[in-house]
Amino acid sequence: MEDKITAIKQWLDTGSINIFGLPMSGKDTQGIRLAEALGAKFLSSGMIIRAMESETKQNLTGTGNLIPTNVFYEWVLPYFERRDLFNYPLVLSSIGRWQGEENQVMSVASGAGHEIKAVIILNVSEADVEERFKTAQTLQDRGERQDDKDIQVFRNRLQEFRTKTLPVIQHYQSLGLLIEVKGDQSREAVFNEIIDKLYLKATA
Repeated sequence: MEDKITAIKQWLDTGSINIFGLPMSGKDTQGIRLAEALGAKFLSSGMIIRAMESETKQNLTGTGNLIPTNVFYEWVLPYFERRDLFNYPLVLSSIGRWQGEENQVMSVASGAGHEIKAVIILNVSEADVEERFKTAQTLQDRGERQDDKDIQVFRNRLQEFRTKTLPVIQHYQSLGLLIEVKGDQSREAVFNEIIDKLYLKATA
């Protein structure tokens, strides 16, 4: 494992890995762990947006919709150019979810020295993530996230993924950047598959 992580670090340098998946697919969980393993900084579009909503006293995502593209550009993209991230690789959680945003994300990331070198999709069925949603509600382990408290809002998020984010993932696939990972395994098995497939890409 350590040899594989070392090879991935050398290949990645200060580049970026962007992780996508349905809500409740484990993007942030795996992204944080991957960032720790690679000595990278972790950026989650969801975390950034929720912080900005709180700061500006706006509620743009309360119904499960993605934020407008112009707001995404204003709130999220400047993070790529932060000086405290300059010499680090980045692990991203769903940065650029709306079709068309991926081109601007790739451009800004590359310009800031964080070229996107791989895009991971955690494949989990809608039935499985809805079951995870219900379990999370029972356990009350998602904090105060309003978008995780209402099943209709959650289902709207699934619809947004289908219509707006799947084309983004397909575009990355056409560029040869996509890595598909089975997200319905144990957390450990998902992480191991991510490392194995990144290693194959790093050493291809």
